Amino acid sequence: MDDSGIVERYLQRDETAIALTKERYGARLRALSFGITQDRETAEECENDVYLEAWSSIPPHEPRNYLYAFLARIARHLSLNRCRDRARLKRGAYLVELSAELEQCLPAPDDLACRLDEMVLREAINDFLAGLDAEKRNLFIRRYWYLDSVAMLAKRFGRTEGSVKTALHRLRAQLKTHLEKEGYVL
Repeated sequence: MDDSGIVERYLQRDETAIALTKERYGARLRALSFGITQDRETAEECENDVYLEAWSSIPPHEPRNYLYAFLARIARHLSLNRCRDRARLKRGAYLVELSAELEQCLPAPDDLACRLDEMVLREAINDFLAGLDAEKRNLFIRRYWYLDSVAMLAKRFGRTEGSVKTALHRLRAQLKTHLEKEGYVL
């Protein structure tokens, strides 16, 4: 069944929508969550929470053309929240490392103008990503959306860790330049 049909079942409050979602996207959602949490049990819990959140969110949302993206966003946020909860007990250096990498090229989240310009910023980042070749775009997204480690990226793209680090450094510098041209003060 296609995404539109699954969403239609959610809209009709048909519980088979959850089973269809799990069948179609369960493994991908679990893998996304595991990539962030590094814990299989937590990843499974997050996957189940995604289905609950989707059930609660559809309606009013009707992600007929972007169901996986809708679910992945939920999974990512749930997984990051689990990591933050764990980090309260012990600081997670991995998430701090990723935050430090991107803070040099993104506007400060506490800046009121940044909050008001969230949609414009999103569009600027999407424009930046659209201008990259497929490998660079995938490298950037795998690192900063899926939170893959440098070692995982090196293996996935058949590169050395050093070349991945260099490529990511250059991509962050390009993003910074792009955002500055768009009028963001960093």
